[in-house]
Amino acid sequence: MSAKPSWTYKEVGDDKTVKQWKMDGPGYGEEEEPLHTILGKTVYTGIDHHWKEAVFATCGQQVDIWDEQRTSPICSMTWGFDSISSVKFNPIETFLLGSCASDRNIVLYDMRQATPLKKVILDMRTNTICWNPMEAFIFTAANEDYNLYTFDMRALDTPVMVHMDHVSAVLDVDYSPTGKEFVSASFDKSIRIFPVDKSRSREVYHTKRMQHVICVKWTSDSKYIMCGSDEMNIRLWKANASEKLGVLTSREKAAKDYNQKLKEKFQHHPHIKRIARHRHLPKSIYSQIQEQRIMKEARRRKEVNRLKHSKPGSVSIVSEKKKHIVAVVK
Repeated sequence: MSAKPSWTYKEVGDDKTVKQWKMDGPGYGEEEEPLHTILGKTVYTGIDHHWKEAVFATCGQQVDIWDEQRTSPICSMTWGFDSISSVKFNPIETFLLGSCASDRNIVLYDMRQATPLKKVILDMRTNTICWNPMEAFIFTAANEDYNLYTFDMRALDTPVMVHMDHVSAVLDVDYSPTGKEFVSASFDKSIRIFPVDKSRSREVYHTKRMQHVICVKWTSDSKYIMCGSDEMNIRLWKANASEKLGVLTSREKAAKDYNQKLKEKFQHHPHIKRIARHRHLPKSIYSQIQEQRIMKEARRRKEVNRLKHSKPGSVSIVSEKKKHIVAVVK
């Protein structure tokens, strides 16, 4: 589903149709019908609307670019034969878009030319990507290997940062309007908030009833996060868990600013850092974190032993950033 500025939204489905609906519900006794329906030739798995123009993109067997005034795509682009699960327009360089394919590819396109730009192949499949709203060339990919990868599209051979904390596949990701943080939704029944320049999350949200989190969005005022999960509920979270809602008095504002400055001043003190990072986690997530920690340490010891007992120069150490990148194709 994708919203557009004119108070309507578009959706795609397995019935090979693209439907446009009003955001306002029908009146009493009226039956709701789509404003416009386009019958396609293939099954569509994703849709996204252009940020400025009356253009939208769909994905399935290929990426199709549509004009809202036409019933057939104005441009179709494909690279390979596997189905494409997600497509996203760049909010700054609006002629750029990216897609995720089931063959582990992240493919970048330029609407001004008929062929794709480049693609990067990872170890495991990427579920979706999200572009940074403040930096035109930066995007973050949510991957099946429990990690998120932040890329600069000008140098896809090495991620800018690998974000690690989830203990199951990451299903969705969305940026804060400031571009400084993003939120991720995972199959491990939790959502996490990551700073763009840090590999570890600063906050984790979970509840006893919340199941696998399918989608997540950051609101435009940068204060709230919405998520949708398997048990058919939509939840609203505060972006800053300790932030007080409502109007603050001048003394409350001064106290809040003073406390924040104290935290920033002593953030590198070991005891302060431990208290700031401490979070209560469900038993299932906690046990999986311990298990992954043991496995990671075992892999590290194995690499050290292999390096120690091999001929000098025969074994190279691969960094964590480059370890999961298979190839970049242009």
